[in-house]
Amino acid sequence: MSAGHGESLAVVVFLGFVAVSLLLCGLAAADLDDPEHFYAGGSAAFGPVGGGLAIAGDYISAATLLSTTGAVALDGADGILFACATVVSLYLVLRILGEPLRRTGVFTLGDFLADRLGAPSVRRAPGVATLVVLTPLLLVQLSTAGRVMAAMFGLPDGALTGCTVAGGVLMVCYAAFGGMRGVGYVQILKVGVALTAMLLLAGVVLARYGWSPAALFDAARDRSGAGAGYGRPGLHFGRSAAGRLDLIGFEATLLVGAACLPHLTMRLHPVAEARTARRAIGWAVGPVALVCAGVVVAGLGACALIGRGPVRAADPGGATALLMVTGALDPVAGGARHSMLFAVVACAVFATTLAAVAGITLAAASSLARDFGARPAHGAKGRAPAAEIRRARLGIVLVGAAAVALSAVLGDRGRLTLISLSFTVAASVIAPVLLYALFLPGHSATGVRWTVYGTLPLIVLLLAGSPGVSGTSFAVFPGHDIRWFPLQTPGLATIPAGFLLGLVGRTPAHARAARSSWPRTSTAVSARPLDGAGADL
Repeated sequence: MSAGHGESLAVVVFLGFVAVSLLLCGLAAADLDDPEHFYAGGSAAFGPVGGGLAIAGDYISAATLLSTTGAVALDGADGILFACATVVSLYLVLRILGEPLRRTGVFTLGDFLADRLGAPSVRRAPGVATLVVLTPLLLVQLSTAGRVMAAMFGLPDGALTGCTVAGGVLMVCYAAFGGMRGVGYVQILKVGVALTAMLLLAGVVLARYGWSPAALFDAARDRSGAGAGYGRPGLHFGRSAAGRLDLIGFEATLLVGAACLPHLTMRLHPVAEARTARRAIGWAVGPVALVCAGVVVAGLGACALIGRGPVRAADPGGATALLMVTGALDPVAGGARHSMLFAVVACAVFATTLAAVAGITLAAASSLARDFGARPAHGAKGRAPAAEIRRARLGIVLVGAAAVALSAVLGDRGRLTLISLSFTVAASVIAPVLLYALFLPGHSATGVRWTVYGTLPLIVLLLAGSPGVSGTSFAVFPGHDIRWFPLQTPGLATIPAGFLLGLVGRTPAHARAARSSWPRTSTAVSARPLDGAGADL
C-alpha cells in the first residue's frame, strides 16, 4: 500500500460527506417557509425508519466514539458499563418520553412546558437550562471536529484554529439552511457512515483474535497491567468508598442525563402518531447498540494491541485510543494517517462530530429564538413566519460564532469536565422538570423555577470543588489543587436535590391553579400511552 492511499481516501470521503450533506440541506431548505417546517420538519416527515435513524444520529456523538472507546481501553469493565448505560438511556427516553412529548406547535423545552403547564412565563427557566446543557457539549464537539480534521490531513497544530472555524462554518450552513429536516438528513447519513466504520473496525480487531471476544478480552486484561481488576468495576474511580459512590453517581448521571438532552427531546415533539413513536424505538436503539458494541471491541483492541500505559500517555482520558488502534491494525510507512483504516475511521468520527454539532447548534438557537422574550402561550401564531425564521437563523449564526471563538480559546482544556457539566445539568434539572410536568398532577411553573434556579448553582459549586477542575491530570487546572468535594461527578447529590426542589416549589395554591388549567390546553397530548388509531395530534 502506498503512503498516499490513506490520505487520498480521507480527502475523498471527507469531501464526499460534506458535498452530499450540503446537497441534502439545500433540498430541505426549499420547504422551510414557516416555523413548523424549520423547527419540526424532520421527524414528522421521516416516518418511523427515518425518524428513528435521525434520533440515533442525534444521540451518537464524539463522546460516544472517542471518550467511551478510551474508557474501555483504560478502565475495562467500567468502560463497558458506560457503553451499556448509553444504550439503555436511549431506550428509556423513547419508552418513557417518546409518546408523551409528542405535541403539535411545540419545538423547544420551553414551548412544551408553557403548553403543558398553561404558563407562558415559564419559558425562560427551561431556556436557561437548555443553553447550560448544550453550550459545553457544543464546545467539546467543535474542538473535536477541528482536531480530527487536522489529523486527517496531517496539518500542524497552528492550523487547528482554521480547522475549528471551517467546522463551525459547516455547522452553521447545515443548521441555518437545512433546519430540522436538513439536519435530520445529515444525521441519517452520519449513522450510516459511523455504523459502517465501527463494524469494519470491530471486525478487523476480532479477526486478530480468531473472532473470539473472550480471547480479545483476555489479551486486553493481560496488557492492561491491572490484572483481574480490569474485569471488575471500579478501576476508573478507584475502589474506595468515594470511588464506589463516584461510579454510582456517574452511571446515574449518564443514564438519566443522556435521556434528557434537549437536542434529543426536540426531535420527539413533531412525531405525528404514537404508533410511529413506538416503531421508531427499534430503528433508533438498534444502530446505537451496534455502534456501542463496536466501541467496546475497539477499546479492548486498543488495550490489547497498544497497552494501557501508552494509551493513557497519549491522552489521560483515552480520547485518542480509537484512532491509535487503527495504526496498530494497519501499520504503514509515514504514520497512522496514511492508513486506509485510519482514513475511514477518522472520517466517521468527523462526520459524527459535525452532524452532532449541527443538531446541538439548531437546538440552542431555537431555544434562544423562542424561549427568551414574550411569546404566545402556544405555537408560532402571533408572529410573522418570515420574521420567526430570520430570528432563528440569526440565533444560529450567533451561537456558531460564539462557539467557534470559545473553542479556539479553550482547546481541549477541561473536556471531561464540560461533558460532566452538561450531563449533570440534564439529569439534575431537565429530568425532574420533564418528569414532574408529565406525570405529577398539579406541578407548577414555580416548581420548574425552583428546580432550575436552585439546582444550577449547586452543580456549579460542587463541580468547582471537584477533581474535574483541579488536582488531577484531566482537570481544567491540573497544576492547582483546590479540591474539597471528593466526587468527579456531583450527580449523586444534585439529582435528588433537583427532584426535591421541584417538590418544594410546588405550593398547594400553584398546584391547584396548574391542575385546573390543564384541560384548557386543546392541543395537549395525554401523558398516558396512546394506541396508533386514537393518537391525538
